[in-house]
This record gives sequence, structure tokens and C-alpha cells, in this order.
Amino acid sequence: MAEFLQFLISGLTVGAVYALVALGFTLIYNASGVVNFAQGEFVMLGGMVTVFVSAAGVPLPLAAVIAIGIAVAIGLLLHRFAIEPARGASAVTLIIITIGASILLRGLAAIVFDKQFHKLPAFTGDAPVDVLGAAVQPQSFWVLGGTAVVVLALYVFLEHTITGKAVLATAANRLAARLVGINTTTIMALAFGGSAAIGAIAGILVTPITLTSYDVGTLLALKGFAAAMLGGMGNPVGAVVGGLLLGLLEAFGAGYISSTYKDAFAFVVILIVLFAAPQGLFGRRVVERV
Repeated sequence: MAEFLQFLISGLTVGAVYALVALGFTLIYNASGVVNFAQGEFVMLGGMVTVFVSAAGVPLPLAAVIAIGIAVAIGLLLHRFAIEPARGASAVTLIIITIGASILLRGLAAIVFDKQFHKLPAFTGDAPVDVLGAAVQPQSFWVLGGTAVVVLALYVFLEHTITGKAVLATAANRLAARLVGINTTTIMALAFGGSAAIGAIAGILVTPITLTSYDVGTLLALKGFAAAMLGGMGNPVGAVVGGLLLGLLEAFGAGYISSTYKDAFAFVVILIVLFAAPQGLFGRRVVERV
């Protein structure tokens, strides 16, 4: 029982990070139709900037705010100088642009920071907490709690604010949104800034557990994309559920079978799910009238 609980909490912790990355994918995809493969670099920036700014003597909370601010600024720059000029281009072209942006950000991070692994101190100490026999790191509670706060804040923003409803209207029909006076360009910029902030928060929360370096964003982007596809691309609830399921698959697969194939377990199951239901678990089936 203790072993099962240990794997369960580990899976939920990692899955919460995947869920945040998937939410970033979802936010941008809904507002602009772009699959942003630079999303993982925002996670990297959140961790790396916080590490180096706090090492310079800045208090950790302020360093985290600075990291989120820098990630948001880079997200806005990505939209303004890479995505917006290519408006109207094909989906493949936009994906290639975001992959190029990812490579650029990774290279700049290697130059500005370094190529070493770095770790943040745990927010509330390293002493494990006993939960029914399972040893849980206190940072895991920060990751799960932080993810819950982000998801709740995003729900309130989208469902109970005028700007959030404009985002939903843009996601539903961009042309109709423009016709009723919504500035869709501003909404797209807001989506890029918001997804960058969510990614940076994920990086800050998870760095005390998993370390960070200039190239951690690539795998995180792939896992976040897989989670978004598993849940149903464009569905925020699906992104959260897909991320948690992906984390649990990895944890239980590594724990009960072999950690060597940790990544393979998740992707094989995802391939099976998508083969049976290409729209994902919560995606809407596309109906085409002919």
C-alpha cells in the first residue's frame, strides 16, 4: 500500500507539471490555432532565471516574480516578431517557426547561463513527510497546490471576466469575434503572455525536485504536447487530466515494470488512445459536412 501511494504521489507531482505545460499549449492553440513547441522553453526559463537571480542575492519570491516577468516578455516578443508577421501561414509553417524559436531560446540560455544542471532549494525544507507510509517531499505539495491555484485562476479568468470571455469567443470563431469588436491580435498576445507565465510557474515549482538546465524544455514540451493530445487539444480540462494521466503512467510503469522504459510506456499508451479516439479523451469529434 505504501509503495502504491508512493508511486501515486510521484505520478501526480510529475503529472501536474505536464498539465501546466499542456495548459500553455491549450491556451495558445485556442486563441491562435498555433501549436507552440517553444512552450517547454518557458518552463526552462522559469527555473533557470530563478536560480541565477536568487544566486545573485535576490530573495526567492522576488526572483520567481522576475523569472515570470522575463518569460512573459519573451512570450510577447515571440508573438510580436515571429507569429504575428506569419499570420495566415499554414499550420506547418507556424510549427516550424515555434521549433526555430525553441532552438534559439535554448541556444541563448546556454550562452547567457551555462550548460550545467542547477537546483533551487526546496521552498519549505527537504525533510520527507510520512503519508500512510509513503515518504513525500514537501515540494510535491507545492507543485500540486500551485497547479491547483493556476487551474482555478485560469477557470475564473476565462469564465468570469470580460477579457476571458473574449478569449473564449476568439477560440470559438476568430472571424465572428472580430466582427463583434474583439481585438483578436491583442487576445493572441495575451494568450502567448499567459502561457509563458504558466510555463515559468511550472519551472519554478518543479526545479527543487528535478533540477534544471538550458535543454530541459525539449522533453517537457513533448510531454506537455502528448498530455494535451491525450486529453484533447484545445480542452483545458482535458489538458489537466491528460497531464495527470501521463504522470501516473510514467510513475507506475517505472515503479512496477522498469524505469528504463519510463518514457516509452506513456507514449505507447498515448498512441493506442489516439488510434482509438484521435480527438483525445475530452476532444470534440470533428464533423465535416459534404
